[in-house]
Amino acid sequence: MEKITSFTIDHLRLLPGLYVSRKDQVGDQIVTTFDLRLTKPNAEPVMNTAEVHTMEHLGATFLRNEPAWKEKVLYFGPMGCRTGFYLLLAGDYTVQQVLPLVLDCFRFIRDYRGEVPGASARDCGNYLDMNLSMANYWGRKYSDILEHITPERMSYPAEEGTGL
Repeated sequence: MEKITSFTIDHLRLLPGLYVSRKDQVGDQIVTTFDLRLTKPNAEPVMNTAEVHTMEHLGATFLRNEPAWKEKVLYFGPMGCRTGFYLLLAGDYTVQQVLPLVLDCFRFIRDYRGEVPGASARDCGNYLDMNLSMANYWGRKYSDILEHITPERMSYPAEEGTGL
């Protein structure tokens, strides 16, 4: 069986940042998948499920209500390894094009106070597993990364010896 694309990235050299993970042709449309990497894989603690779940609710709510982008948002959700999130958008986009959107989203998560949208037994299958204060912390941490992002945090590390 072939390795899937996300398993071909050198996670030992991957820094927290914002990356184009892949672009897929679906019918006559391109779908761009973004890797929103909040922690350095295998080097920093991963996020706990409660804050990841809270960030998923807040991020999805923000993105699906953002006037210029809401019709293009196909998915926002956590990576299984709990080091970041995936954002799938209908269209062919670059990191530079979506950076303002992702930064605004994580500033929203950073600053959010109050009831978490969809955090009720009626609306969510695990509504008690939420941690807003830690979601605010991760929103602050990732916003700071994005506010000071450098080129090496916007393209995956080159493979050793390939010159890529």
